[in-house]
Amino acid sequence: MKKGKLQKLLRQMYRCRMLYLMILLPVITVFIFHYIPIYGVQIAFKDYRSSLGVRGSPWVGIKHFKAFIEYPYFGKVLWNTVRISLYCLCTFPIPVIFSIMLNELRNEKFKKVSQMITYAPHFVSTVVVCSMVILFLDREGLINNIIVFFGGERTDFMSTPSAFAPVYAVSDLWQGLGWGTIIYLATLAGVSQELVEAAEIDGAGRMQIIWNVHIPHLKPTIIILFILKIGTLISVGFEKTFLLQNPLNMDASSVISTYVYEVGIINHQYSYSSAIGLFNNMINIILIVIANRISKKVAQVGLW
Repeated sequence: MKKGKLQKLLRQMYRCRMLYLMILLPVITVFIFHYIPIYGVQIAFKDYRSSLGVRGSPWVGIKHFKAFIEYPYFGKVLWNTVRISLYCLCTFPIPVIFSIMLNELRNEKFKKVSQMITYAPHFVSTVVVCSMVILFLDREGLINNIIVFFGGERTDFMSTPSAFAPVYAVSDLWQGLGWGTIIYLATLAGVSQELVEAAEIDGAGRMQIIWNVHIPHLKPTIIILFILKIGTLISVGFEKTFLLQNPLNMDASSVISTYVYEVGIINHQYSYSSAIGLFNNMINIILIVIANRISKKVAQVGLW
């Protein structure tokens, strides 16, 4: 960097010194808790022993990665993870539709009440949410009572393996709908009212305005969030899966994150579990790169 540009950069940083001080603590926190631990990733390539430490443990190369791929239930664990993620991916358009519906409401009181009801589950503990899901889906729970009221039969949803992925996706949507809606509503707040008024003068109806004004304005945000969603395709959250899991739905609820917990925490195979976690993250990175490249070519929008 040339001396003149460096001096200009330093002057700009000095003028904004208070802003830099404000972000200093979050940056330090992220560095300590997210970047320094990357040093420990090397145990995925070692036969880690606590008595020898990270440096003293012998290197074994990709031994643990091979062991995971050769694991008899590797295909089932991977498919369960992808299957649950695909169900969650199917719910992706719902926050977009819901935010547009809220944006079209003219009754401000009803709009605020609707927002509050949908935001509330996001701030509830996952443990509480899963407890509510289990209670609602119990044989004597609310959902089964409604089914019986309309002439159906009671079903033990949480003991049915085929129901696990839909239950997970719906509960995930319920908990995250309000938070996702905030992002899209904030984007819709930036729509030019002059553009909307011009469309109304030209005789456009509400659906035409939504399709030709609002959705194009939302397009970059939708694509970026979709790319990030693709990057979690084989990363089903451990906490909710573990809390909804039981011996009867194990065939459908055994995913990579729960397997890592089993071999890493319960069986103390730290190197093996680290290798599985690294494998998982590398696949996610590859998926993000591919999705971003496709998006850049098709829609000219991407993360970078």
